[in-house]
Amino acid sequence: MNESFSGTPRSMILHRNRMKRGALRRRARDISVVLVVLVCATVVIWTWDRTPTSAFLPPESHFLKLETEEKVERIPTALNTFVTKDSYSSATPFVNKEESEENLTDNRDTEEEGKRVKEVTVGEKNQGKTLTTEENRLEPVEREVTVSEPNYRRTPTSEEKKLEQVKHEVAIGETEATKKTHIKETNSNPESKSLATDEERTLPAKEDDGSTSTPRNTNQACNYAKGKWVVDNHRPLYSGSQCKQWLASMWACRLMQRTDFAFERLRWQPKDCSMEDFEGSKFLRRMRNKTLAFVGDSLGRQQFQSMMCMITGGKERLDVRDVGPEFGFITPEGRARPGGWAYRFPETNTTVLYHWSSTLCDIEPLNISDPATEHAMHLDRPPAFLRKYLHKISVLVMNTGHHWNRGKLNGNRWVMHVNGVPNTNKKLAALGNAKNFTIHSTVSWVSSQLPLHPGLKAFYRSLSPRHFVGGEWNTGGSCNNTTPMSIGKEVLQEESSDFSAGHAVKGTGVKLLDITALSHIRDEGHISRFSISASRGVQDCLHWCLPGVPDTWNEILLAMM
Repeated sequence: MNESFSGTPRSMILHRNRMKRGALRRRARDISVVLVVLVCATVVIWTWDRTPTSAFLPPESHFLKLETEEKVERIPTALNTFVTKDSYSSATPFVNKEESEENLTDNRDTEEEGKRVKEVTVGEKNQGKTLTTEENRLEPVEREVTVSEPNYRRTPTSEEKKLEQVKHEVAIGETEATKKTHIKETNSNPESKSLATDEERTLPAKEDDGSTSTPRNTNQACNYAKGKWVVDNHRPLYSGSQCKQWLASMWACRLMQRTDFAFERLRWQPKDCSMEDFEGSKFLRRMRNKTLAFVGDSLGRQQFQSMMCMITGGKERLDVRDVGPEFGFITPEGRARPGGWAYRFPETNTTVLYHWSSTLCDIEPLNISDPATEHAMHLDRPPAFLRKYLHKISVLVMNTGHHWNRGKLNGNRWVMHVNGVPNTNKKLAALGNAKNFTIHSTVSWVSSQLPLHPGLKAFYRSLSPRHFVGGEWNTGGSCNNTTPMSIGKEVLQEESSDFSAGHAVKGTGVKLLDITALSHIRDEGHISRFSISASRGVQDCLHWCLPGVPDTWNEILLAMM
């Protein structure tokens, strides 16, 4: 009993000692944790002071780089094709090799800027298997594209600032293609595009049923009037200051006091199809032993001069022959110029001509011996030039519109005639009705002649828009805007803005060259206040600077031919 009583205090003492040792161990562990946390915090704070965020982020190369809507992807191909976010498709156009010093100065800045833009690398993912030729043709090639931000180190010029208002970034320079490739459509997905090698491109297309057939022309039913304007630093197609042999000085804005030429750098990109690049030698080969005729008013003459500059690249061609007399283009006595011009390129026997016919109907003097005589304006009769020389023409482009006003009729002493006699129909006497009647009459006559001339292709060009603001040409009207695409850049409508033109060609063999809407959003491209031939205070908001918008009309014409 004494032993048990005396043993109790010893066990209690041992128990208290064990409790003290456990408490000390827990306290030591807590102190260790605190010390570890303090050390880690010290390391973190020290590292943060040196590199605030990058120390804890993965390398930049591990990120997927996303682009803004205005970012440009440049994918090198054998054709030096640029695919941009702001265009449906694009291709390098024909570039004049001998540009003026002004053009060289403009391009020099963009070339220096282009050196600062890192090249886009295009790779093909290897899936670890060898594809057959058929699989290569149908399988879209996956591409890895890395786009780097350009590094601008200089102050942009005034013209570059103008271009930046149009588009923040443009495709600059050309990239060397490491492999010849072509953009093609895949049969499995018509909306997708893949890269095909030359070998694959030569393979015949497969129909859905697996049969072999000739590849279809995707541009067959293209509406070239739908699309948008995009910036292209390979423009213009020729030098406005060097094409003096073909271009009238009153339309060459490079020879005027105009200093902004951003309007020359725009290219029309159709929405649902592509247009081939215009190249003079290619055009001449296509028109071998053929004649292209423009018949219309001064806007038709602008299109004619634009075509001559485009074919020659703005260079002087002493070998081109003047064959005007073959088409009756001889300067009459007392006149300043003939009724047209015709030139022949000897290497392909290609003739390009223009005939002045502002109303696209036959006009003849009532008294040939009286200089002040009135002229019969035969609304139902095509121009005498067409009736006489249509058999010599391979491609015909007609237009009219801006001379249908009382000032022109009264000033030229034109009197409307129908069926060979003066018109007595008051409804037809209204100028709008008379114009529409004439367009329908001439287009119908040309269409009726197509079976007699199987090789003839005929086009009627829609109205070129005017941009007078605050009045007409003689009442203070102006067009002072010089910023491209400030009123829009895209056309999505299906029908032509020129209703009378669209209605006139419907049901005929004459095709509509629809340029009205796409030209309407290019108000900055007019000669404006810089005209060297207009009276003081009078602006030209009807005619276009060349190079300029009429070049696009000819590109669309070539695509439709």
